[in-house]
Amino acid sequence: MSVRFWEPGKEFQRIETEVMEAMRDVLSKGDLIMRHQMLDFERNLAAFVGTADAVGVSNCTDGMRLLLEAVGIGPGDEVITVSHTFMATMAVIHQVGATPVLVDVGADHNMNVDLVEAAITPRTKAILPVYLNGRLVQMDRLMEIARSHNLLVIEDTAQALGAAYMGVRGGAWGVAGAFSFYPAKLLGAYGDAGAIVTSDAGLAARVRELRDHGRVSKTGFSGWGWNCRLDNLQAAVLDLKLRKVPQWINERRRLAALYDEELADVEGVKRPPGPDGGPFFDIYQNYVIEADRRDALAESLGKKGIETLVSPGPVPNHKQPVGLDHFKLPRTESLCDHVLSLPLNNELDEAQVLEVAGAIKDFYS
Repeated sequence: MSVRFWEPGKEFQRIETEVMEAMRDVLSKGDLIMRHQMLDFERNLAAFVGTADAVGVSNCTDGMRLLLEAVGIGPGDEVITVSHTFMATMAVIHQVGATPVLVDVGADHNMNVDLVEAAITPRTKAILPVYLNGRLVQMDRLMEIARSHNLLVIEDTAQALGAAYMGVRGGAWGVAGAFSFYPAKLLGAYGDAGAIVTSDAGLAARVRELRDHGRVSKTGFSGWGWNCRLDNLQAAVLDLKLRKVPQWINERRRLAALYDEELADVEGVKRPPGPDGGPFFDIYQNYVIEADRRDALAESLGKKGIETLVSPGPVPNHKQPVGLDHFKLPRTESLCDHVLSLPLNNELDEAQVLEVAGAIKDFYS
């Protein structure tokens, strides 16, 4: 492949000395489970996001599930979210015994806030917006709706570390947010990892208990819990890489602007919102276009050595065998026939962006 969708090996080679030094420090000291490296990362992550606290967990899915459990959401409750996301967003609602209530998305592929209020019922307990591809929802309006109906807002910030709306970063709007550090993310671990962020001290304490078997002391437990701790070795690597995130975000935004410029006049391609999006500060976890003849385009790019990704799709999540196909979401369903993620990673360069854009132009010409 001439242009890989993501380049974990190449990234490692560039920062290998720093990474191995951090790992060697952890291993030589025997700091393996929930030691100071994890605490350092939690503190630095909270400071970066703008919350009072962060709690490292095994992955984002576990983080969202623990948050729902910690705030008391369970059987009989409803949580409003979207289908145009990774399946985990809806799965965690189901796993705590609650019911996902789905609304359609707007032009930016994120929750259409105009549809939220009509989805609220007496059973609604929370709204779970998803910040797909590194772009936030219109959070001022969503928070106003939530406050007027006394609802919690829990943010799926899996793809949006560093993204902001009106100067407030994802994870700092609602009662809490959950991040993913899956290897392909902007900030990626060398395996599974995640964290929740919150400024609610009681909620942070409860998640800390739940992630560690319900433990409140060496021999004391508050009740049933889980084993969802952030691995200390991963925490050390993440803390190292977190310092590089602002630089990586700036580079992604610069390359996204180059994609925008190169694809501006290509009929058959709809670009995502540009980097200068008014109150939005997007971090471009993914650069996703809507493409006519999407599958043929992806095949053509693949033959030229360019990797792409179809996600979500091609079958919408609510059309999977999970009991949610009664929801009518025309925009979501249409997107699954058209979305295509182009290469955009921490190792991409201008020449590769021009190669991808040129191949797309050739296809549509």
